[in-house]
Amino acid sequence: MSREQQAVARARKAFETGRSKCLEHRVRQLKNLQRLFIEKQQVISDAIKKDLNKSEVGTQLYETLGLEGEISLAIKKLKEWAAPRAVQKNLMTISDTVYIKPEPLGVVLIIGAWNYPWAVTIQPLIGAIAAGNAAVVKPSEVCVHTAKVMEDLLPLYIDKELYPVVTGGVSETQELLRQRFDHIFYTGNSVVGKLIMEAAAKNLTPVTLELGGKSPCYIDKDCDIGIACRRVAWGKYTNCGQTCIAPDYVLCEPSIQDRVIEEVKKSIKEFYTDNPKTCPDYGRIINQRHFKRIMNMLEDSTVAAGGDSDESHCYIAPTVLRDVKPEAKVMREEIFGPLLPIMPVSGLDEAIKFINKGEKPLALYVFSSDNKVITRMTDETSSGGLLANDCLVHFSVNSLPFGGVGNSGMGSYHGKFSFDQLSHLRSCLIKQLKMEGVNSMRYPPHTAKKLGWARFFILNNVDVGWIGRMALVAALVVVAAVVLQHYLG
Repeated sequence: MSREQQAVARARKAFETGRSKCLEHRVRQLKNLQRLFIEKQQVISDAIKKDLNKSEVGTQLYETLGLEGEISLAIKKLKEWAAPRAVQKNLMTISDTVYIKPEPLGVVLIIGAWNYPWAVTIQPLIGAIAAGNAAVVKPSEVCVHTAKVMEDLLPLYIDKELYPVVTGGVSETQELLRQRFDHIFYTGNSVVGKLIMEAAAKNLTPVTLELGGKSPCYIDKDCDIGIACRRVAWGKYTNCGQTCIAPDYVLCEPSIQDRVIEEVKKSIKEFYTDNPKTCPDYGRIINQRHFKRIMNMLEDSTVAAGGDSDESHCYIAPTVLRDVKPEAKVMREEIFGPLLPIMPVSGLDEAIKFINKGEKPLALYVFSSDNKVITRMTDETSSGGLLANDCLVHFSVNSLPFGGVGNSGMGSYHGKFSFDQLSHLRSCLIKQLKMEGVNSMRYPPHTAKKLGWARFFILNNVDVGWIGRMALVAALVVVAAVVLQHYLG
């Protein structure tokens, strides 16, 4: 039995003991996980510094702070989330107990990504724990140091049988995918996402795919271009552009292109100094393979700012490209690096048309002071999320579902959405062996009169308080007596 098989088998055996279903156990695990981020922040930061050159403050801001918030919310709301959920009834079921009962799915596989290794790996784990599942955690092997820290620390703080960590590369992931899971949660690119879905299909395993794509950014000429470009520069160059919801490219009218370039350059200098290479807040490309991939995108475009690079340190300066053509290399795939192409368009109509020609993105950004422009972009396009006049920040709002659509993914998470995504929402109806007269309308022989009564009972929904419900039950008893007398008398 392989190491991966053993981990899955242990997790399933632990789940079958039933201990993960206990709310107290879930809360205890979440509190222990929260303690990890308080006690081991320095260890976490040191590893991410080695992997992505993130500063200690940057690591807390973009990795662990959001996780602490998610854990606090889950602990606070868990009893409410896990409770049976009452639903609206029709007259046929007015005297019955009808509700939705959230139940754990079983054993979940979580395959994390390398760009925000803690945030995108542990956030689904929080949902899995809160929902009462077991979970096998597979951190990305690309973040070598962080994967090792995760492998070492998680078993010290949370149940190592219910939540084992499996490290390794492609072969280890493939071996995991040969095992049977009750849900697979993957964060990464669409090419691998299709392979994940194909593997899951063999066992009819449901999947959540958090993918990416080319997230467009339209800057309207009638807006505060200085503020817009400041926010775009922050969204683009954070983590050296290696963010799944980073603005991938800018669409704007030719008349404002020069102004956009100058304002982005001004923000780059403000954020990362005259020499971003020496700035502690500016990251690095994860490895040389990705460095070469990104640099290759520059070949047929005009550099308006930046463009400097150092392969030995996987450094690419914050770069702006001007007058980019739709067929340029940089427009063919998600950039996932610090290149910001600007593609001139004649206006909003052409921008919307261009966006809709491509795959549905994970995020879409529009900057405008005109609500009509924002409304048109909202109504006439489709994307995982839409932000007007800012970038990235919707990821931090746990009352919003975060996820893609079409090629940018399926399923969503954050806050209660994580809990529901990793739960089975079981439909329950508890009826008593009484009031059989009401059921006469559904039993053969079928007649037009019975159909008439059925229409009345089934098509009339009720949503009343306890007093109203008691009155309806009393009325129903009378109706049942009439029906019974009519059919049996």
